Amino acid sequence: MPQSNETPAAADPVPVAARRGRRRWIPVMLLVVLGLAVSCVVALTIFTNAHRPVLVGAHSGVVTPTFDGHATLDFGSVLPQVRMPIDAPLGIGVSIDIGDTEADSLDELVARDAVIASQPEAEIEQISTVVRDIAIASALRGLGVGLLTVLALVAVWMLVGRRRRHELGERVGAAWHRRRLPHGPARALVALALATVLAVALLAWPQPAVQEVADKRWRPIGEVYPEIPDDLDLSAVQISSGSATDASRAIVESAISTYGTSVKFYGAMADRVPEIAAELRQPAEGEIVAVLVADRHDNVGMDSVVRAVADEVSASLLIDAGDDTSTGGSWEGFSIRSLARQFRDIPTVAVAGNHDEGDFVTEQMKDEGFTVLDGDPTDVEGISFLGYSDPRSSGLTAGWEQGSTSIREQGQALTETACEDGGVSTVVVHSPTTGEEVAASGCVDLVLSGHLHVQRGPTVTTAPNGRQTVSYTNASTGGAAFAFALGSKLRRQAQATLITYKDGRPVGLQPVNFNPDGTIAVAEYVAFDLATEASPADAPTTTPSTSTPETAGE
Repeated sequence: MPQSNETPAAADPVPVAARRGRRRWIPVMLLVVLGLAVSCVVALTIFTNAHRPVLVGAHSGVVTPTFDGHATLDFGSVLPQVRMPIDAPLGIGVSIDIGDTEADSLDELVARDAVIASQPEAEIEQISTVVRDIAIASALRGLGVGLLTVLALVAVWMLVGRRRRHELGERVGAAWHRRRLPHGPARALVALALATVLAVALLAWPQPAVQEVADKRWRPIGEVYPEIPDDLDLSAVQISSGSATDASRAIVESAISTYGTSVKFYGAMADRVPEIAAELRQPAEGEIVAVLVADRHDNVGMDSVVRAVADEVSASLLIDAGDDTSTGGSWEGFSIRSLARQFRDIPTVAVAGNHDEGDFVTEQMKDEGFTVLDGDPTDVEGISFLGYSDPRSSGLTAGWEQGSTSIREQGQALTETACEDGGVSTVVVHSPTTGEEVAASGCVDLVLSGHLHVQRGPTVTTAPNGRQTVSYTNASTGGAAFAFALGSKLRRQAQATLITYKDGRPVGLQPVNFNPDGTIAVAEYVAFDLATEASPADAPTTTPSTSTPETAGE
């Protein structure tokens, strides 16, 4: 039988190459999976053990993320804990340890907290931002640890070398069949892998919880305090039962009463705004409306009411003439956050008042996106603004200056700047005294202020060059009698003013007054006729000022 000279057909090289390619991808995929696993474990561990200091309402506090789907407030051993469910992805919750504050008494503290709780949106938004920041930071750190783990394994892999890896692979395979671990470097690699897994496991191992004296029981707040009116809608709120709940019953009942009064009063006033909408002058074509507020003095309850008025005239600008707080302390940050949240979709031009003492208020205003005037002409919404924050401390130490300038010197500086610029439309200051000189100079159209807690103007000043300037002082938007306005309802009449602009110049204003009985009174619209424009060269650079003593609002 003749022998065939044909050799056996060679195996198809394509499947072999494909199998080799797949084998090369296996270590890569394993590294990716290991890196992601380490990243997730580390990120989750960091997230659930993070503690972030934060200002909550009028308190210092510490925020800790959880996965119980609730927002829990811990007021310490004196008051019961309170929690309510929140709608967050993955069941994320938050525990907030409420710290100290500057209130003079526990009753004052509880009353203040109750009013702030009636307007919680800004504080909720702040806590959400804090938790989101913690989550992002935890994810980035987790990814970093995962990447370092992968790089370390790749470095070891490369240092071992291809030949040695092949030898180790054969020894591991042989040892596996014999159910024995290899000796030498192979055993070291196995030990290294086990050590890596053990380190990650220890890092992710949950910390032992502090043993509580007794099991905590959560009960619906309406079950503990059945006198709560149904219209407050607190059915989702739970309260911890125990000695703190029993001992603090009178305090909590007072807080609930204050909370209810605040919700109903300011809520009813906001609901009443559409009833007076017909009395509000609507802007004509080419006109825009700005809302002027001043001397809020922490009364966040009025913010939603003023915003409701602003919406009725489609306002596109907020002007804040200062004294948003009572002391300028960091614990009053809730007041700036509340105003910023209510008007977050429109620009805000602001100055700080004498009660906004220190740098905290102006810095937070800037952080919230406010345009804080500081002596230079600034264009916002086509209007050229000029202004200064008040350099003085609170009225309790009236006359003492915390800055290097006085209100008189500020007035002179504003006049010089406005007359040199020639295009300034509106000056915003806190004290009317600061704006007297620039109002008499004939270099601006409108001077706005607050501080007195009562309305002054509008008054018209005609300068020697023939140009007219309107001066106007807004009353307290918070309804403050002195330096404090935060309460379950208005202490006295409050005010906001609608200012209409056309082509960057003011053409009129309309005060809106809010009464302690919850009613709203709209004043007549006052039109301006400021057609006369003086040349900057003709305007005087200085004008004698005739100021009157300031007593109200100090």
